Amino acid sequence: MAKSRTPRGLDRLVNFTDASVAIAITLLVLPLVDLVADGKDRSVRELLDDGQGTFLAFAISFVVIANFWTGHHRVFEHLRDYSPTMLRINFLWLASIVFIPFTTQLLADVGTDDPAVNALYIGTMIVTTASLALIEVLAVRSPDLQRPEVRGQIDARGAGIAIAVLLVALVLSIVVPDVGMFWLFLLFLSGPLTKALRSR
Repeated sequence: MAKSRTPRGLDRLVNFTDASVAIAITLLVLPLVDLVADGKDRSVRELLDDGQGTFLAFAISFVVIANFWTGHHRVFEHLRDYSPTMLRINFLWLASIVFIPFTTQLLADVGTDDPAVNALYIGTMIVTTASLALIEVLAVRSPDLQRPEVRGQIDARGAGIAIAVLLVALVLSIVVPDVGMFWLFLLFLSGPLTKALRSR
């Protein structure tokens, strides 16, 4: 397969992705800044009480984006090249990442007991997880894109289980909205389920 990409291409792709993620994770703090800059005279305790939802949304989204970046970093550490399809899917992954600050603001403003907000947030996570899973599948199907010393180590089954768990969390967040975003704790089952699948 003829390629016109240079060795710097993968570095530029990763650097652009990292910069975009850094901007998205930085935007999460803006609602917290607004709490201080709203002109109200409050003590720190009152500020924390008034902004409970905002702080919770920030914490959840910071952990979510950090974990997504870690997964992306893990996959691309195995690659020495990429395909045009991978590039397009990576932009889909990025689009979902930069959308998270918007859904975070919705969580802070509306609350975690609104089924529509929860569904939008978890749905965004599903897009992020699925797009990275597609990149993993493409890498598995094209071993020449992987670095020789780690070739064959990419396994997309973990991402598949995470998608399944997120779909369950999505349904439950709509059916039982009182639990809200705490349905995301189901993701802790992904690790044990992945290990069980691999052991079989």
